[in-house]
Amino acid sequence: MSKTQSHHSQTSGKPGNTGLTRIIKATGYSWKGLKAAFKHEAAIRQELVLLAIAIGLVCFFDVTIVERILMLGAVVLVLIVELINSAIEAVVDRIGTEHHELSGRAKDIGSAAVMVALGFAAFTWLYILGGVYLR
Repeated sequence: MSKTQSHHSQTSGKPGNTGLTRIIKATGYSWKGLKAAFKHEAAIRQELVLLAIAIGLVCFFDVTIVERILMLGAVVLVLIVELINSAIEAVVDRIGTEHHELSGRAKDIGSAAVMVALGFAAFTWLYILGGVYLR
C-alpha cells in the first residue's frame, strides 16, 4: 500500500464504520469529548453557565423568535470556539511543554478566536436589545 493510500484509509475512518454504526460511534466520541472538556476546562464550565443564564434571559425579553435564536446562537458559537481552542491547547501541550514560538502562536490565535466570538455575542445581544428597548 502506498503512503497516499495508507493516509487516506486513516483519515476516512475504519473499514466497516459506515451508516448507522459510524453515526453511533461518532456520537459516542463527541460525548466523550464534551465530558472531557467539562472535566478539564474551566472556561467550558463557565461558558455553559453563561449559556444557561442566556437561555433564562431570552425568555424575559420582548424579542422575536428569530432574535432569540440569534442571541442564543451567538452564545453557542462562543462555546463551539472554546471547544476548538481547548482542543488546540491539548494538542500543543501533547507535543511538548517547552516554549516554542509556533506553540505560543497557536494558543494565542485560539484565544483570539474565543475573544472574537465573545465580542460577536456581546454585539449581537446589545444590537438586538438596543433595537428593541431604545426605540
